[in-house]
Amino acid sequence: MNFLTKSYLAYSHGEKTVSPWVILKPLGWLGSVIVGTRRAFYDHGVYASEEPPLPVISVGNLTTGGTNKTPFVEFIAEQLSRWGLKPGIVSRGYGGTTSEPVVVLNGRGDRSVVGDEPLLLSSRLTDVPVAVSSDRMADVAALLDHDVDIAVADDAFQHRRMVRDVDIVLVDATCPFGNGTSLPNGILRELPGSLSRAHAVVISKSDQTSPEALRRLKERISHWVPQERIFYSRLADPLWERWDGERFVPVGKNMTAFSLTVFSAIGNPHSFRNTVLKSGAAILHEFEFKDHHHYDANDLQKIEDAARKSGGKAICCTEKDIFNLPRGYVPRVPLYVPRISALVEEPGRFWNVVVQALRPQIVVASNGYGEDAIGARLARKAAQRFPQAEVCAFPLVGSGIPYKKIGVRILPPLSKSPTGGIIKYHLRDLYQEIKAGLFRQISRQLSAWNQLRSSCRTVLCVGDAYLLCHTLWGQGKKALMVATAKTKFISGHWKLESFLYRKGCRKVWTRDEETAVELRQNGVAAVFEGNPIMDLSCDNTKGTVPWGEGRRLLVLPGSRERAYKDLGLLLRALGKISERCAIAAVMVPAPSIDIDTLVKTAVGWEFDGLHLRRGRLDIVIYRGEVADAARGAELLLGLAGTANQVCAGLGVPVLSVIEKGKLVQKKLLGDSELLVEADADVLAEAALDLLADAERLAHMSSEGRLRLGQSGALDAVLNYASEQLGWKKRAFVYDELSKRMKFDR
Repeated sequence: MNFLTKSYLAYSHGEKTVSPWVILKPLGWLGSVIVGTRRAFYDHGVYASEEPPLPVISVGNLTTGGTNKTPFVEFIAEQLSRWGLKPGIVSRGYGGTTSEPVVVLNGRGDRSVVGDEPLLLSSRLTDVPVAVSSDRMADVAALLDHDVDIAVADDAFQHRRMVRDVDIVLVDATCPFGNGTSLPNGILRELPGSLSRAHAVVISKSDQTSPEALRRLKERISHWVPQERIFYSRLADPLWERWDGERFVPVGKNMTAFSLTVFSAIGNPHSFRNTVLKSGAAILHEFEFKDHHHYDANDLQKIEDAARKSGGKAICCTEKDIFNLPRGYVPRVPLYVPRISALVEEPGRFWNVVVQALRPQIVVASNGYGEDAIGARLARKAAQRFPQAEVCAFPLVGSGIPYKKIGVRILPPLSKSPTGGIIKYHLRDLYQEIKAGLFRQISRQLSAWNQLRSSCRTVLCVGDAYLLCHTLWGQGKKALMVATAKTKFISGHWKLESFLYRKGCRKVWTRDEETAVELRQNGVAAVFEGNPIMDLSCDNTKGTVPWGEGRRLLVLPGSRERAYKDLGLLLRALGKISERCAIAAVMVPAPSIDIDTLVKTAVGWEFDGLHLRRGRLDIVIYRGEVADAARGAELLLGLAGTANQVCAGLGVPVLSVIEKGKLVQKKLLGDSELLVEADADVLAEAALDLLADAERLAHMSSEGRLRLGQSGALDAVLNYASEQLGWKKRAFVYDELSKRMKFDR
């Protein structure tokens, strides 16, 4: 290592504060700006991260080399193997040339292709496949061919494109952050605040500094990471071996009788020197080379000559250096190598943190009352499919009542939306939302996303492009999208929406095949595998609906605030219908509607908790699923949105009123829906005409089933997540490790 290199390293590591290398400070500042911008882009989905098909434990650092990452990767993989799992390792392969994944087995590989560290790891862990390339996502996929359960990623903390399940960051106790500045002025790849992304921080080489220095370092790190997630690690006393050019020959642990000339090409040669001295050997001469240096014959000749001249007659290097020696090299003087391994203090506590971070956290996000209902169905299916996971909900609008009903934890702070989140039809609705604190609520929701950034799996979105933007900006990972808001039958998707789906979604499930084709033509990974709206008609409790005698009319007042006002219109219409026809009416209030408040608007009517009565007219208030009631109905008087569509898909003719939202819905429902003026007389007359026309009712029923199609989208979403995103494997790994941890206790 020449004088300039030594001078630069002394400055960048903080050993010298006065140095001509201070001219690099502006570049260090620029480097931190670039890295910070890149981090922000990944945090907010401008550069979107993707979930690999296997759970991943990353072992990384904030600085350039020298934190004992390689032995720590070995420590993690060995323990996972000991617990009965099959781990694999992914590595960048520094010093190698491959750009496509190459899997190294049993230490066999070309150093010029895969680099030195993958060969070292593979030779030490003969049953563990090591995938090497510049594309870590492709590496993880390559490990699937080797029946791997979990991947350990070497040096992946800065590889933001690949989502990791656990981020372990090593901090060198002897030189934590160098001179505290970014490359090239310092040794930091990221500023220390990035430790907040880590699930665990391990202070390595804890035996090479004073207890007071360790305490101060831990206190500093605790500004970004809770102390219960900070650990100490050191290297175990090495087992010494002699390399004869083909194999390692065991020597033992005691090296007190040896005087050595040492050489190394690693990130921190000082740590290697300490290892040699602690073993009792004397160092007569030392050669330091750049990390991953590939030795040639001249290098080795100088090293051997120095050993002879010094009188020591033996040389020493690290195990990694062996893989950088020229092919066929046979040392002319004895070459000794310390075989090192990492130890963690309080291993039980350490593994408990790791295993808990491996628990899958599934988040279902939705933006609308109908979307909440679909989201709740998806959340329930996810909890049944992956019982080991924690399933949470992130409703953007309203109070998330469908999620509460099934016991799913709601993550963001909730607020009541005066318009139900529908602001696209009238500017006054947008004004109402802003007046009610729209921007303040968005800020609170984004803060809630921030807490999930390093913990949740790929988010399951039910809604539209706004929800996708919200989700991406909040946590950065590409989503799975159940696109319920738009269909080609109505207006199709704007170019901007298609762009967002293309860039921000792993896959999109649409309401119909025509919409999927439209999105695919714009480069979106879109499929139609059943209408998610119709999934609301499946897996219900099949409750008994107490229909009375007469023509069966289903009544839906809607799910938004206006339902309290609209009830009067429906009741007046029902009264007029009952004067000319015997009817059995069942009303299903939406979960978002307070029934006591609703019936108070029915002036002159009596309510006993189950029936709403006035004279001979008796309306049953059914608190079960809309789909249960729809299966027995002949006609729907509906002012709802999604629920109207569910009923139409089940073959119930829909009668509703002319308004902007319903005119849009009419494009979707076609002849299955009849729209009339919002007048009780007109509504009653239209209902009586339909009830008298069996042929038209049959046509409307057939049209509704045809337009809405079959269910199945939600199961398709979870099938994709299970197999393509590795959720099934993640649940298995977490389950196995949890059992093992309990057994070991």
